Amino acid sequence: MIQQNLVKVGMADLNIAVEGAVLRTTGLGSCVGLTLYDPLVKIAGMAHIMLPSSEIARDGALNRAKYADTAVPELLERMAKAGAVPARLQAKMAGGAQMFAFAGGSESMRIGLRNVEAITLTLNSLSIPIVGQDTGGNYGRTIEIDSNDGMLSVRSVPYGTKEF
Repeated sequence: MIQQNLVKVGMADLNIAVEGAVLRTTGLGSCVGLTLYDPLVKIAGMAHIMLPSSEIARDGALNRAKYADTAVPELLERMAKAGAVPARLQAKMAGGAQMFAFAGGSESMRIGLRNVEAITLTLNSLSIPIVGQDTGGNYGRTIEIDSNDGMLSVRSVPYGTKEF
């Protein structure tokens, strides 16, 4: 997708798009790119989530976009303020890869899988359906969502571009 109105979402960041704007994030390894979309008012939201739980956050200002348990509600709130209705939202996500092999298979090192699980639990608790996902594997991804139609484009080196 090549669009005039591109909104970049950085690592541990989130944003919304309206009026045909496209949201893009790059560098999704173990991080998960979560998108929410309201098809009636054509509002899209995206969060680049790094970690599953804010419980590990250090003292100081909490970056709500960094953690699954805080990013999802924050994105939902921003979208609602722009006119999206939570009951109409549909979720799609990509990323959550296991980028490196670790001896011993410790759960704490399986960040990608834990991110996907934490996001799924949070979305389920908010009754937001996941209508598409491209998660896991051992490769990075770049994603874009178009606020006109909610189409998610997922690019990766081994698989090219997928759209859903």
